[in-house]
Amino acid sequence: MGTTHVTVTVRNPAQSEKTWEGLFLVDTGSVDCLVPGKHLKAIGLQPRGKRRYELATGAEIKLDITTAEIGFLGDIVGATIIFGEDDAEPILGVTALESAGIEVDPQSQRLERLPAVRLK
Repeated sequence: MGTTHVTVTVRNPAQSEKTWEGLFLVDTGSVDCLVPGKHLKAIGLQPRGKRRYELATGAEIKLDITTAEIGFLGDIVGATIIFGEDDAEPILGVTALESAGIEVDPQSQRLERLPAVRLK
């Protein structure tokens, strides 16, 4: 199966002029988004808490998180963002995709807009 990437802008909601843009891996197996911590700090975002995550290996780790606005494919949504290692690949998680009413077509690996955001 191939991979899907999309350009995403992360915006500090308290200082909307502070943004970072990057190419994110679309990962429907990830709940939240992940951004290299150095980019979050550069736009003035600080950890607001910690959350326990399960890795693909089954191991659990506790990571710093914050909230931010993220924009992609013409939409802006609020999202939980994980402070990743400075060299980590940015990840766009399924919660942000669903909040924007977008899903990944499993055959073409392309992002598709749903007719409406699911409320149920």
